[in-house]
Amino acid sequence: MRTYNCVVCVKQVPDTKKVTGDAMKADGTINRAALPAIFNPEDRNALEAALYVKETYGGTVTVVTMGLPAAKAVLREALMCGADRAVLLTDRKAAGSDTLATSYILSQAVRKLNPDLVFCGRQAIDGDTAQVGPQIGEKLDYAVVTYLEKLVLDGDYAVATRDIGTGIETCRVQLPALFTVTEKFGELRPFQMRRVMKYKDAEPEVLSCDDVGCAPERCGFAGSPTNVNKIMSVVLAGGEFKEVPATDEGIGGLVSELIADHTIG
Repeated sequence: MRTYNCVVCVKQVPDTKKVTGDAMKADGTINRAALPAIFNPEDRNALEAALYVKETYGGTVTVVTMGLPAAKAVLREALMCGADRAVLLTDRKAAGSDTLATSYILSQAVRKLNPDLVFCGRQAIDGDTAQVGPQIGEKLDYAVVTYLEKLVLDGDYAVATRDIGTGIETCRVQLPALFTVTEKFGELRPFQMRRVMKYKDAEPEVLSCDDVGCAPERCGFAGSPTNVNKIMSVVLAGGEFKEVPATDEGIGGLVSELIADHTIG
C-alpha cells in the first residue's frame, strides 16, 4: 500500500482574547511580546488531519512553522501529539512579512520537503485573512481544497469533503494537494505521555530563508506590499434602550415604531 508524506504549516500566534493597549507597535505590526503566545487553534485541526492520514494510511508528518525561536513551543506540542519531524524557519529577513511574503517563504520550505499532502489551518487568529494556505498552494502549483471536513485517500488521488457555506461539496483532486482545515475535521488528539517525556526539550531542525532558496527581495518588508494605514481601538458602548413588554401589544408597538422610522419595511 502507498504511504503519504504530510506537511503541516502551523503558527504560534498572540492570544487575541487577551489583547491590551500595547498589542500594536507604532509601525502597525503586532507587539508579540505584549501578548501570551498559543498554538493557532485551526492549525491544531490541520495537524489532526495529517495525523489521521498517518494513522489510517501510513506515512510521516512534518510540521513547519515560520517565526521567532520561541515558536519551538508549538513544534514541541506537535511532536508530543504524534508528528515525526519539526522544522523552524527563522530569519531576520522574514521580519515584517505580510501574507504574500509569508506564503512565498513557506512555499519554498514546503517544496524542499516534497510532500504528498500539505495541511494548513483555515486561518490564523492574529490576521484572519485565510490567505496564506491557498497562496502556498498557488505558488507550488498544487490543487487547493479549502474548508476541509473529511478526507479519503485513493492512491494518487484524494476525495475531500468541504464546507461551501450553503452545504457540502465532495471533490476528487490529484496529489500533491494542499488543504485548509476547519474545526469540523475534529479536535487535535491529546499529548501522548511517552512522547511528552521524549520531546519536552526537543530542538527542531532550524532553517533560514537562504537554506530554502528564498530570493531576498521577496521576503520580509521588501516582499510585502501591504501597508497598515491606521490602527484604531474600537470600544462598543451601551446607549439608550427601551424596554418592550413581552405581550402582543408591546411587540406590535415596537414593530410600528420601527416601520415609522424606516428601520424596517
